[in-house]
Amino acid sequence: MHSETKHVEGLRSKLGKSFLLILAVTLHNIPEGLAVGVTFGAASQIKDISMLYGAIALSIGMGLQNFPEGAAVSLPARQNGNSVLTSWYYGQLSGLVEVPAAIIGALAITYVKPILPYFMSFAAGAMIYVVFDELIPEAHADGKKSIVTIMAVVGFAVMMFLDVALG
Repeated sequence: MHSETKHVEGLRSKLGKSFLLILAVTLHNIPEGLAVGVTFGAASQIKDISMLYGAIALSIGMGLQNFPEGAAVSLPARQNGNSVLTSWYYGQLSGLVEVPAAIIGALAITYVKPILPYFMSFAAGAMIYVVFDELIPEAHADGKKSIVTIMAVVGFAVMMFLDVALG
């Protein structure tokens, strides 16, 4: 993994790594917002209190995991010489796209309800692919495998707690 490779994946770009990271996290937040919106939209149609609790649990979970995502955007921006305020601003903007995406998801639920399970399965599969193919190897690149693994388990435990407690 740390050896030099002759083949580089993806298209060549003149954009910096920080900008690409900001773009990736921002794009990643769009389906998260859609998922929250769709869940609240479905809860409003089904009129079951447990659906509302599930939507609340999902939105809390998404909100909690946006803290490290915002840091993942802000810290590299700060390391590249941006001011603290500008770096914080980039972190906030990367998560702000979830709000309009949630509104779109809540409105669209009435039209895409029959194919919703397929969309959600695709989104979940895409996220799992990105985590295993990109995030985990990158997180282990600096030799801190134990802390990365421990934090992944803690994050999973928090999400499972929220699922059981609120859903």
